Amino acid sequence: MIFEAGQRVVFIGDSITDCGRRDVHAPYGNGYLSLVRAYAMARHPGTGLTWVNRGVGGDTVRDLAARWERDAVAERPDWLGVMIGINDVWRGFLGRPAEAVPLPEFEDTLRALLRRAVDATGCRLVLADPYVIEPDRTDPHRAESDRYVAVVGALADEFGALHVPTQRAFDDVLAVSPPDLWAADRIHPGLPGHTVLADAFARVLLPVA
Repeated sequence: MIFEAGQRVVFIGDSITDCGRRDVHAPYGNGYLSLVRAYAMARHPGTGLTWVNRGVGGDTVRDLAARWERDAVAERPDWLGVMIGINDVWRGFLGRPAEAVPLPEFEDTLRALLRRAVDATGCRLVLADPYVIEPDRTDPHRAESDRYVAVVGALADEFGALHVPTQRAFDDVLAVSPPDLWAADRIHPGLPGHTVLADAFARVLLPVA
């Protein structure tokens, strides 16, 4: 396990991270983060980690920027997990182009946020890809999302961050199953889809010797 005893692990992102953590499923949500936390507790019960969920449904990287000081920097994480970019792309395919975040703005904003967090807290980073649960890479939504995936991977290299390839995780299961097994809208997973995400995180954060 990459974590040390007593560390503070903060995750921030959109609805895929949120998953009801602000209401009926407080405080961790009922998605991948809750599953990863449970994995960590079961495999390493004596570590005493503190887990914090700061996902907010609907967020783009612009929304993260507006709350970054309060919800990321002020949390003083030892580890900061970030999964963002799904809405930045999706809004452009929902007839809301003004709310979509162009790729250069996405990259510049996310880089600045990560730099601010690292400089202010000394945290280690965990960067997870945005994704769309669509096997056809020529599909316009999928093709555009893949450009954002590439940016997240490059930023992970730039910051020496751990990288969670969530799009690849879904591609692996899509090779033998249909998209609607994992999400009705190609974005918001049910429990099996969140388990795919949690497994991708666990492979990086909680590798089995």
